[in-house]
Amino acid sequence: MSYRFMRIIIMFDLPTETIEDRRAYRDFRKGIMKNGFFMMQESIYCKMVLNESAKNNTILAVRKIKPNKGLVQILSVTEKQFQKMEFLVGSVQTEIIDTDERLVIF
Repeated sequence: MSYRFMRIIIMFDLPTETIEDRRAYRDFRKGIMKNGFFMMQESIYCKMVLNESAKNNTILAVRKIKPNKGLVQILSVTEKQFQKMEFLVGSVQTEIIDTDERLVIF
């Protein structure tokens, strides 16, 4: 099996006008965090996956928990492309381990 590390980035804009909307927002956010996503910034979450099949399984899991209203977008990039991201304002957060340096594969 060939490992080709990838990143899945989820960007979403969900309504929070009614109680049902807020519940759907909370459930979606909790669901993606249970699937291993971490917050990059508000309404943008990221997850590292090992290969194309893991990416497809993760996207299927996100599709199952997506809310009925609002906009959810998924972007998949290779780890090399992700590492080329430039920080124009602010700095890299060092308390979040988001590299494959400590990744253990069984």
